[in-house]
Amino acid sequence: MASSDDSSERKLDTGAGTEQPSPLKRPRVRRIISIVLAVILIGFIIWFIRYQTHGKYIEETNDAYIQADAVTVSPKISGYVEEVFVRDNQDVKKGQPLARIDPRDYRAQAEQAQAQIDVAAANADNVRAMIGEQEAAIAQARAQLSTAEADARYAAAEAARYAPLAASGAETREKLANLRNQAATATNAVASQRAALLTAQRRTGSLKAQVRQAEAQGEAARAQLASASLNVGSTILRASVDGRIGDRSVRAGQFVQAGTRLMSVVPLSSLYITANFKETQIGLMRRGQPVTISVDALDGVDLTGHVDSISPGTGAQFSLLPPQNATGNFTKIVQRVPVRIAIDASPETRAILVPGLSVTASVDTIAAKGQAEHIADKEKARREARR
Repeated sequence: MASSDDSSERKLDTGAGTEQPSPLKRPRVRRIISIVLAVILIGFIIWFIRYQTHGKYIEETNDAYIQADAVTVSPKISGYVEEVFVRDNQDVKKGQPLARIDPRDYRAQAEQAQAQIDVAAANADNVRAMIGEQEAAIAQARAQLSTAEADARYAAAEAARYAPLAASGAETREKLANLRNQAATATNAVASQRAALLTAQRRTGSLKAQVRQAEAQGEAARAQLASASLNVGSTILRASVDGRIGDRSVRAGQFVQAGTRLMSVVPLSSLYITANFKETQIGLMRRGQPVTISVDALDGVDLTGHVDSISPGTGAQFSLLPPQNATGNFTKIVQRVPVRIAIDASPETRAILVPGLSVTASVDTIAAKGQAEHIADKEKARREARR
């Protein structure tokens, strides 16, 4: 029994003293780990080099949306809508009729203005005829004045001729007095005819003023006719741009006021993106830089574009109530600057895009590489020059 127990203990001791080799000591495992580490290291190096040479110049934001300068269709005049020519979401061309307002009231106004023009023209013609008559009256008054002047000269001559005869007694003084009275009467008649001629001439000036007044009334009536004709033309509402009808609220038989929003025309061929970048992202952003666009509605499809313009202020500056940081407590908030991005896409792709869609925009600013250092050097040189 003792010998069998000793052999069992030796077997246990031998088993306990044997150690299993570590997997890391196996050559194959070590080679695999080395290869994996080498791949990771190479990948990191490649990523680091790419980031330093290009990646850090990519500025990305998902605070971006497709927009379009939609045109609001509103009437210039008030009235009842007689007919609507378009449906919701219908594509329209520039100049295409969209709706018509009942034009009868405005046509009546145009006819009334035309009638006023005719009345003014008739008044002017009537006064011109009166001027013709007055010119004849002036000629008559001038002739009568000439006759009166001749009579006055004759009477004066007779009185002068009889004066010596009356003085010598060859003629009676009564005869001389009568002749002098006739000469005075003739002189007064000359003055009267001269006054009549002046009155007739001034009457002509008054009639010419009436002609100008009638012509002015005609001009005013023509202006009213032009306004009424413009209103008649405004009863037809037309599309001002190519696009698609949206937000249509007008219906036939509805009474609309001038300036009432009836529908919108969205120019889908002029879509653009407004991307709101952080103020820390726009330092190297310049107009014309390429942009990669990822639209949420087109999963897996990347579009291209370019920076069209950068807003002259942050979004907060153009809000209804701009912040006044000089009042109250101040907490610094990173501001965002709207950047307009033009979409470089085919018409087929643009047909899918609509305003309001969310996008992710990535701007490649590598073209402005080194400009920050250049600006810093310029400012440093300026400071040194001022010392």
